[in-house]
Amino acid sequence: MTDTSATKYLSTITCPRCGHKKTETMPTKECVIGYDCEGCGTRLVPNPGSCCVFCSHGDVQCPPKLEGGSCD
Repeated sequence: MTDTSATKYLSTITCPRCGHKKTETMPTKECVIGYDCEGCGTRLVPNPGSCCVFCSHGDVQCPPKLEGGSCD
């Protein structure tokens, strides 16, 4: 049996304004709806129709979607 509680979900967020990239650990139980770019300070929010900044600006979707669910 695999212990999934220790699994870390990582996604690299890319700022659409300045192109700054940073790899972040995604929370497993909640969506992130606001993220401040460390490069230019732009406040990133989900694109229309997306649940969180990871699904909009990350290279990996959020944990609920990765596990086949929905976080809407």
